[in-house]
Order: sequence, then structure tokens, then C-alpha cells
Amino acid sequence: MAGRERAWRAAAAGLCLLLLPAFSGCGHRAPGTGARAEVQRVLDRRATALLGHDEAAYATTGTRTPYTRLRALPLAAWSYRITSLRTDGTSAEAELSYRVAGQDTAPVTARRTLTLSHTADGGWYVAAEGPAQGTGQQLWDQGPVSAVSGAHSLVLGTGQSTGELRGYARLADLAVPAVSRAWGARWARRVVVLVPRSLDGMAALLGSPAAQYRGIAAVTTAETPGAGRAPADRVVVNPEAYAALGDLGKQVVLTHETTHVATRSATTAATPLWLSEGYADWTGYLGTGRTPAQVAPELTRAVADGRVPDALPADKDFGFTGDPAGLARAYESGWLACRMIAERWGEEELRAFYRAVGAHRTRAGAVEGALKKVLDTTPEEFTAAWQDYVRAQLG
Repeated sequence: MAGRERAWRAAAAGLCLLLLPAFSGCGHRAPGTGARAEVQRVLDRRATALLGHDEAAYATTGTRTPYTRLRALPLAAWSYRITSLRTDGTSAEAELSYRVAGQDTAPVTARRTLTLSHTADGGWYVAAEGPAQGTGQQLWDQGPVSAVSGAHSLVLGTGQSTGELRGYARLADLAVPAVSRAWGARWARRVVVLVPRSLDGMAALLGSPAAQYRGIAAVTTAETPGAGRAPADRVVVNPEAYAALGDLGKQVVLTHETTHVATRSATTAATPLWLSEGYADWTGYLGTGRTPAQVAPELTRAVADGRVPDALPADKDFGFTGDPAGLARAYESGWLACRMIAERWGEEELRAFYRAVGAHRTRAGAVEGALKKVLDTTPEEFTAAWQDYVRAQLG
């Protein structure tokens, strides 16, 4: 085998050639037709032991590190499905599917890489497990998970004190009913918040460079494809940026992100970011008493300079490109558009407009159709009204 050592060992029955250094002892073989089924049975036993809180049984299937890190996570389901097995038997790719008890209505799925080896009697065991190449980490990949349950929330953290996690749960418990008052009760009405140790930990969970989220307090991510159902969302916090916020800012952030969880089933590829982010900000700032100038300082400066936007922001304007002022203006513009709809047409119409846009099969024509159907206006009339509203509120 190119680049790898061939070792010879003496045994009672003679000499045994070890083609795979990870295998120890005579009689070990490369994967045959039954190897995949054998490894799958090991993973099935591993999942059963984890769900049954049987650490001894879990240890017989391989490394117990995931077990010790997952002790605090309340699980309703956990299973693996092998998707590929290397011909040399050193690793496998698998789809992990799990549900957090009392939180997830649909399974969360994650692609995982399993490092495999053999027991002394020739059986299989898992030597290590981690995220598949090109995917984000799971929280337990970063260390032992701590959990705090709230009335409407579950906060999971690594490297965070129980007191810190309780602070997140307290604000999340306020966010959920606030979102329900704005959006309605037709959603799970609970939220899972992930709090890693640092910005780098947040980025690792999202599978993206840390620089992309610097200064971003939190994001909401759908962790599994929906297959016709809303996926299981997680609010992922950047503890460094979040800690720099005041009490109001922290509450607005968690209410904003919880809104994304609530609206997920109505948010599709047809939904522009100015609407999804604007609606989340509109919900986040409801009842805070903040004036438009306080909520939209960057857009206020632009208006003062005579730079009223020509159009509502495009999706690309919400990218984390290193222009924080431009990003802020995009969010502020979407917020004012949703605020204008709520004031002029009503909060019920704002919700109906959001749902109508998301129900369209394609992005093309989605906003135009919803404007006509729900608000009885055109894109040109709506844009002009929004520009006037921006001037009136911020001028």
C-alpha cells in the first residue's frame, strides 16, 4: 500500500500480514459484503446505549467521548445510517438523525465521519467521530454540553456557566410569547438556543469562517432539509458580540431570531431578505418604545445626507461583506418597510403579505403578486410610499 508501512507479526498459527495498520491481530480482514451491515449494527447498539443512558454498553461500541459530552442533552431519538464505507475499512460516512426531547418536531440531520477500527476478536468499533468534510460541527464536538430548560426554551452551551445559560433562557422565554403575539400561535412556540464558547465556536457550528460573523450577535439556521415540513431551527449565539449588547439589545436579538424560527414554514426561496429580516426586526422592536431614528441610525444619516434609497435592499445587501454601515441600512430599510405595512394596512395584513410571498413557487413575481393580492398596490407604488415613509420617519 503506497506510503504506508507493512508490518509482520508472529502468531501461534504462523505469520499474519497486516495490510491495514489500524487492525491489530490475525484474522482481521478488509470490508467485505457484510462489513457495512456489521458496522451498522455497531452504530445501532451505540445509539440504543446512548438513548438508554447505558455508558458501559456504549463503551463496548467505541470511544465514549461523545457519551460524556452528551449527558445533559435530553434526547428523544438518535440514530445513524451509513452512507458509505471506505474499502480499507478505516472510516465510514453516516447520516446522524436526532431529536431533542420536547423541542424538535422533525429530526435534525447531520453528516458525520466515523473513524473505525477492530476489537481484539475482530469486531468493529468507533475510534472517533466528527463532522463530515464541508459541514459544521455539532455543539458536543466542542466539549461537554450543559443544558438549561426554560418555560419555552432550551439553552445548550459549551464553556458557559449555568448562570450565563439561565440568562439566555430568561430572555428566550420572553421572546417566544412576544413572537406568538405578533405572528400567531401556529408554530412550535419553543426555541433551542446554542451558546458556544466563542466566535470561533459559533463559526465552527455554522461551517463558515469566523470573520463572516464578527459583530453579529446571533443567527438562526435550519439544520436539516424540510421535506415538506419546517426544519428544526437553532438560534446560534456569538457570545462575544452578544455580551457587548445592553439588556434591550439582547432581548431584541433573541426575539428577532425566535421570529425566524416561528416564520420558517412560511419562509421560502420566494421570500426576499428585506421581508424576512425586516419582519424579524419589526417583531423584535415591538413594544420597546424605540423611535425610528433610534432603531435606524445609519439610514437616518443617509437621509440627512439626501441619500434616500432608490429601492428596497437586494439579498446581496445583507451579506457580511465588511461594510457594517451598509448592512445596517439594509436591515433598517426592511424594518421600516414592514413597519409601514403594519401601520398603513394593519398587522394582520403584514402577516398575510409575508405568507403570500412565501407561498409563491418562485422568487419572480412573488412580491408583486402579494402586493396586488394582499395590499392592492404595485411595486412602483409601494416603493414610492416606502421612500416617502423613510423621509417622514427619519428626516
